[in-house]
Amino acid sequence: MAAPDELFCWEGDWGLPSVSTDCLVVLAYAQFAGAPLKLRKISNPWRSPGGSLPALRTNQKDTLSRPSDIIIHLRKQKYNADYDLSAKEGADSLAFISLMEEKLAPALIYTFWIEPKNYVDVTRRWYAEHMPFPLNFFLPGRMQRQQLEKLRLLRGDESLEAGEELEKELYRDAAECMNLLSQRLGSHKFFFGDSPSSLDAYVFGQLAPILKSKLPNGKLQQHLKSLDNLTNFCTNILLLYFPRDGRESSSQKTSSQPEGGDFDHVPNKRRKQFLSALVALGAMLSYALLTGMVSIQHVQQEALEEPPDLQPIGSHDHEEEGDG
Repeated sequence: MAAPDELFCWEGDWGLPSVSTDCLVVLAYAQFAGAPLKLRKISNPWRSPGGSLPALRTNQKDTLSRPSDIIIHLRKQKYNADYDLSAKEGADSLAFISLMEEKLAPALIYTFWIEPKNYVDVTRRWYAEHMPFPLNFFLPGRMQRQQLEKLRLLRGDESLEAGEELEKELYRDAAECMNLLSQRLGSHKFFFGDSPSSLDAYVFGQLAPILKSKLPNGKLQQHLKSLDNLTNFCTNILLLYFPRDGRESSSQKTSSQPEGGDFDHVPNKRRKQFLSALVALGAMLSYALLTGMVSIQHVQQEALEEPPDLQPIGSHDHEEEGDG
């Protein structure tokens, strides 16, 4: 029997199996289709076989990075969540996925990577705290520039700049897209009946981060929460297919989400102080390296870090057992 494919994804937080939209799409589709993948949740994209996340390394040692390419590959392996869709439902699915790429994806990029307060307080902080040193000092900024270029490509405007007018336009388009998705879902559990499909995976991957993250500028989140069926849709998928992540989020809430005074969260405060000291030290070291004041020999990172545990996914039982 051939070894299962390996899926490399960003690790999770906020009660989600991953903080990355693309990773969530692939993880959800794999669960829906019952694909027996080996999962590696990591926080260093350089340890991915393709240098980015998500990445699927097939048992033929090929590497796929785009969610659509990974889904096509899984379908070829007979793991097809769209098997029971009619021709019309398949066409509707493609139309809604295209609509989300045009209307919702740009707003997501803006919300997490461009909006100043969200980026500084949530996105950059999360990646800086989870990436290994010294990548945490320059990779978040590089990722932000890549996301800005992606936004410009999606909008077809190379001179696109952040601003109030752009934000209003993007959020208006995203709200319209959410409204259409809400109307299409109606009172159903999934978009095409009782079983989830690739459209459900894409909708979950796009909406779950908006619903679960703690963003200072939560305009999109407010609109999403006004659409009860979409909110319940995301919550139900988390409960049915990623129950362990939800339990971990609940059990960690009192320690990871400060709601009381400073005295109640002294360990968390000390951790932030320690991280601030590390940031200052890293900045000085980076300056010294860039100016040539200090030189170091390159040591291969793989030799310094133990590989993360392999985690099987593809069924409800596998996710619960392998996600610990």
